[in-house]
Amino acid sequence: MKNYKEILCENRAWAEEIFAKIDKKMSAITLRSRDKIVDGVNENGFHRERNIDWWCNGFFGGLNWLLYDYTKNEEYKKTAKRQEIIMDEALAHFELLHHDVGFMWHILSGASYRLTGDERSKTRNLFAAASLSSRFVLDGGFIRAWNDDEALNWTIVDCLMNLPLLYWASDVIGDDRFKRIAMAHANMAMRDHLRRDGSVAHIVEHDRETGELVRTYAGQGYADDSSWSRGQAWAVYGFTLSYMHTGEEKYLNAAKQVANYFIANCSDDWLPRVDFRAPKEPVYYDSTAGACAACGMIELAKLLPENEGGVYMNAAINILKAMTERFCNFDPTNDHMLDFGTVRYPIPGKFTEKESGVHISIIYGDFFYTEAILKLLGSEFNPW
Repeated sequence: MKNYKEILCENRAWAEEIFAKIDKKMSAITLRSRDKIVDGVNENGFHRERNIDWWCNGFFGGLNWLLYDYTKNEEYKKTAKRQEIIMDEALAHFELLHHDVGFMWHILSGASYRLTGDERSKTRNLFAAASLSSRFVLDGGFIRAWNDDEALNWTIVDCLMNLPLLYWASDVIGDDRFKRIAMAHANMAMRDHLRRDGSVAHIVEHDRETGELVRTYAGQGYADDSSWSRGQAWAVYGFTLSYMHTGEEKYLNAAKQVANYFIANCSDDWLPRVDFRAPKEPVYYDSTAGACAACGMIELAKLLPENEGGVYMNAAINILKAMTERFCNFDPTNDHMLDFGTVRYPIPGKFTEKESGVHISIIYGDFFYTEAILKLLGSEFNPW
């Protein structure tokens, strides 16, 4: 295996070619969708809108910040700032907020503050951090995920990707209370979500007083004990980010463990299925899992000795190349780029394929795909 720097060098021209297509397409989309809070696309191939409190609402603005940082195209900046202003409505409805405020603001307002120094953006992001930290259950040692009564003591693996908001808040105000909460939750995820084989449970129910695991739930996967691939991707990138923010070796080891499991389960054709433990037929893909996992593996590769890092860099590029060939649409006349995303596994008799959002365009797929390509091009801006 070549070291990760050699692999990066060999694939530079490919990444440049792909980014040129992304930039051409997004240059058109940023003008069409500037005033929309987007989730995916409608039947005509154009962005559809969701409720103001939807957890995906930061990704389109965040995607435009990624593009602005690399290209300095002012149109991307205009769209990102417009998205931030629209999202102010969500800040006015505290009771609707949930643990995904990192997805909603850290890659939007947090990126704005880091790239432009806008103090209003800093305030928005600190408000989001305060909201997230308020969800911490003190005796249990976990951040509550959702607001439903049945989810009172639930955590989900996705929250690992929201923790960077708390690490950032501690850094920017010089107070470690946010970081302590983030690390407590990351420690819980290592104990209760991460299995010995490197797979992860999507949903965990805890004892509120002790924090002990009560049971796990399938969530968006096939079964309670299955392996939802986007959950695996959240864990690959999420544990890597916790290591980057804290230097705690245990998070790096956890990221490697999950990444190894992910690689072993998609290396036949490098196209991630929705659930790695679901029946072989029918085949359901989730490109969003591949894009997010690729981002995590690229960062993981850079944190390790060059030869060891080559394993993860090679896997990330194989995933990106396979998905580019099979799943990407670079036509600038429509709004979907990375297709074949899937929201959840369609359980027969419970969720139809349509209800499960099978093989559709999802905005966070476009975000992570673009982020991964920019990493290959040497972009130093990490929105997390």
